[in-house]
Amino acid sequence: MMKKAIIILLMMPLLPVIGKAQIRGNIGNASPLRKLQLAEMAITNFYVDSVDEQKLAEDAIRGMLEKLDPHSTYTDAKETKAMNEPLQGDFEGIGVQFNMINDTLVVIQPVVNGPSEKVGILAGDRIVNVNDSSIAGVKMERIDIMKRLRGRKGTKVKLGIVRRGVKGTLTFVVTRARIPVHTLNAAYMIRPGMGYVRLESFGMKTHGEFMSAVDSLKKKGMKTLLLDLQDNGGGYLQSAVQIANEFLRNNDMIVYTEGRRSRRQDFRAMGNGRLQDIKVYVLVNELSASAAEIVTGAIQDNDRGTIVGRRTFGKGLVQRPLDLPDGSMIRLTIAHYYTPSGRCIQKPYKKGDLKDYEMDLENRLRHGELIHPDSIHFSDSLKYYTLRRHRVVYGGGGIMPDCFVPLDTTRFTRFHRLLAAKNIIINAYLKYVDANRQALKTQYRSFDAFNKTYGIPQSLLDAIVSEGKKEKIEPKDAAELKTTLPYLSHQLKALVARDLWDMNEYFRVWNEQSDIVNKAVQLAAGK
Repeated sequence: MMKKAIIILLMMPLLPVIGKAQIRGNIGNASPLRKLQLAEMAITNFYVDSVDEQKLAEDAIRGMLEKLDPHSTYTDAKETKAMNEPLQGDFEGIGVQFNMINDTLVVIQPVVNGPSEKVGILAGDRIVNVNDSSIAGVKMERIDIMKRLRGRKGTKVKLGIVRRGVKGTLTFVVTRARIPVHTLNAAYMIRPGMGYVRLESFGMKTHGEFMSAVDSLKKKGMKTLLLDLQDNGGGYLQSAVQIANEFLRNNDMIVYTEGRRSRRQDFRAMGNGRLQDIKVYVLVNELSASAAEIVTGAIQDNDRGTIVGRRTFGKGLVQRPLDLPDGSMIRLTIAHYYTPSGRCIQKPYKKGDLKDYEMDLENRLRHGELIHPDSIHFSDSLKYYTLRRHRVVYGGGGIMPDCFVPLDTTRFTRFHRLLAAKNIIINAYLKYVDANRQALKTQYRSFDAFNKTYGIPQSLLDAIVSEGKKEKIEPKDAAELKTTLPYLSHQLKALVARDLWDMNEYFRVWNEQSDIVNKAVQLAAGK
């Protein structure tokens, strides 16, 4: 889990709607652009070995951007397409969730009403051939497997499948279709009158998904909403503005942007929000970033709700996408995001020092910020005031919650972290579910029955500990093992719930031990 806290480059940059800026450039003989062109020509024509001109140009672009801020980036055509798919809300393929077990693709779940489910592909099936080419046991990269499975809508792909209890290889011809990608992970009534919604990111379809979920919860009696933005890396500005608009009054400021050559642009609520009377608690942590911070800052600065958790990531740089002719893209930082009170969301950084930026979350843990709120010190120059109640809030990067919830480092032990790092937990879980999926589905017809009575078998825990021992990963003493097993069991139960049902059930299990979720529940219940 802490590993995840360091993976900053996966965070999706915000893409605001910005008009075309006038581009100036010095193109004379003494210009930097001319110098760059001459250098490329010299290398291409005179260098001792042959060179790839395309790669030379891409390396030059990356080199320039690396000397700027941490979020100005270049992606080639393939990377750009892959990065945009989760935000755009769909892709074209066969419609399965899968995992790899011993170099073999195992179907976790076919997408409901998707192309694979329609031809009879089942959870637990192993896809071993794609168009008569073997993909099992050949150590093929996951991205290469996905490329073979994905393709244009309407095209057909022949799959060879091995199914438990059936001899030989089954053949299915699947017609690829457009597959929706959802950014809403979970929505359910966590307590009577209290709804819970978790957003994974902010994509083009997030607002529609969110409103469908909250409308359903309102019909079930929701008066209070827990909006969980933990680990939400961001996404589209437009989506964040749409979500914030639902809670705020007419003309309330949501966010504004401003840069050296980008004039200030204000984003305000339109007064048509359908959640203006709902009590709201926003849940955040150190991986809540960009669009998630815009929503959080808007709720906090307008005194509209209570923020619960830990200081957010601090990603407040506006990227403008610049499409290049070959499908590649430059995302160039052109402005900063500011909360309604005037706080800059972006945390400090040194130009060109990406390593220091990436170490920020680890440094927060080392300095005690994730555990003790008293370790966080703000200078008076960073003091701001909320717009209605005039409460003190602080700038300096990220959004500091109204109610701090420390990271509990005692439950997630060193032993547990090492087992997770070596993929021992996930591999053991996948083998267990693969062998017992049908029996579990037969035994547990409903999630409620599963949640009340299911327990992780001791044999699975023993197998994980035994496999760890083979990798020379052992608890330092009996106390560490005793501390590890309950948390590990809970993690495994949530994973099994996800496999048998979906992410909604995963979080229904996982949230039972989440300190941030439980604190928000207590506050909402007036405890």
